[in-house]
Amino acid sequence: MASLDSGRVPRKRKRLFLSRAVPVVLALAVQIAFVYVVVTVVQRNFYAFYFLSVFVSIVITLWILSSSNNPAYKITWIVPILVFPLFGALFYLFWGSDRLARKMRRKLNAKTVHICEALPELQLPAPGEGGEIDTRMDGVSRHVSRYLHRYAKSPVWENTQTEYLALGELKLRRLLEELEKAERYIFMEYYIIEPGEMWNAILSVLERKAKAGVDVRVIYDDYGCMRTLPASFPKELREKGIQCAVFNPIRPVLSAYINSRDHRKITVIDGIAAFTGGINLADEYINRVDKYGHWKDVSIFLLGDAAWSFTVMFLGMWEYLVGTKDTFSNYRPSAPLQPFPESTGFVQPFADRPMDGESVGENVYLSLIHRAEDYLYITTPYLIIGNELTVALSLAAKGGTDVRIITPHRGDNFFIHAATRAYYKQLVESGVKIYEYTPGFIHSKSFVADDSYAVVGTINMDFRSLYLHFECGVWLYKTDTVMEIKNDFLKTLEACGQITKETLADMPFLERFVGRIMRILSPLL
Repeated sequence: MASLDSGRVPRKRKRLFLSRAVPVVLALAVQIAFVYVVVTVVQRNFYAFYFLSVFVSIVITLWILSSSNNPAYKITWIVPILVFPLFGALFYLFWGSDRLARKMRRKLNAKTVHICEALPELQLPAPGEGGEIDTRMDGVSRHVSRYLHRYAKSPVWENTQTEYLALGELKLRRLLEELEKAERYIFMEYYIIEPGEMWNAILSVLERKAKAGVDVRVIYDDYGCMRTLPASFPKELREKGIQCAVFNPIRPVLSAYINSRDHRKITVIDGIAAFTGGINLADEYINRVDKYGHWKDVSIFLLGDAAWSFTVMFLGMWEYLVGTKDTFSNYRPSAPLQPFPESTGFVQPFADRPMDGESVGENVYLSLIHRAEDYLYITTPYLIIGNELTVALSLAAKGGTDVRIITPHRGDNFFIHAATRAYYKQLVESGVKIYEYTPGFIHSKSFVADDSYAVVGTINMDFRSLYLHFECGVWLYKTDTVMEIKNDFLKTLEACGQITKETLADMPFLERFVGRIMRILSPLL
């Protein structure tokens, strides 16, 4: 593959971002300024209105305190509401509350029944309820699998080969191979798509397959693609015979909708092959563009029965966005899959969405942290965690578990990276070993523990990913890829520098100061 002009792509991205973002940002700024001016002027001229605004702020504060939201999220909003009476409350209602997203919640919850109907495996006993599968699972795996079965509507599968892809370049090569095999349909759902070497290679196959009669559909998040795609992109795909749906098209209106983003990365082919992981469809993910040094990311490829869970995930989102209702069973493989003699262990794909009141991704992470005994290895681009994860990681390390975390040495955002580093001190002092990937930016999201358990997916360790985004992942138990994930972690560790108390003391004062401020604001990042 020929190398791209690494300078030209950022310039194009900047022009595109400005053309799409500037009108939206200006419109939002005008709305915020207008609300602030109106509230301030009225308060200064009418004492009764001022006291009314204080009363409203107190009511909103009590409402927030009584909600089931994360405590850190509550505190982050309560402070500005009390400091700026009424204006802070109004801004919360527009931006922080899920009141305006209730329509989205109702629509998505209505799809749950349809999704369960497409997964008859959910009618079987959950792990730990006396089924045949229990005899081949240990207590840790039964606990996590039972939780995913009951609360994430995610059945556990066998008869599935798994392949761990340790770099974006490997994922692209494997993806192109599988796309060429498509006979019935190709479904792709990504947070970021950007024209370039990676996407153009994929698009060439998609266009050719669509002309051959394959049902090709693409979903992308408009916020994630604001810098990379023009507003006309759906029309361009449709002209090529590719169906397209956009999650949360950006509008210049204050709304809580913008807090919910589709952060999933899914490709499903004919209901038997599926990919997920941290890799988006842009050239930095295959190191054809140098943004922050070497880009380290991973993906997991499933071949077999478990791919059906990702098919159902995609179709559920497609129905929500397009407003149609498909018969999901029409997309199941036309013939039962033959047993894969090489397949081992159990595979459990799961979805996490912000509207169901269940923090699936965080709970899976917490379960693994609490139950890991020998070691727990984690890779994450952002370590901006709440009290629950901080205490769990610290307690695991204090209890003798070898807890190691790899984060980027070069961040993709100064403020976000400063917030990540602000969590180092407490964790390091508790015995957690933290390393930074010195060649550049690590974007993978993986957990592996005790040579038996692993999670690979799209879920970052930050508030937005754990509570506000649509995410997905794969829980793995005793598959061959578990050891591959462990070995890749140890290999990556060789290119990392460990964070010590001395390292922390040598960090620039400005970065430490900014980190502390951003840590306070972390639920809003």
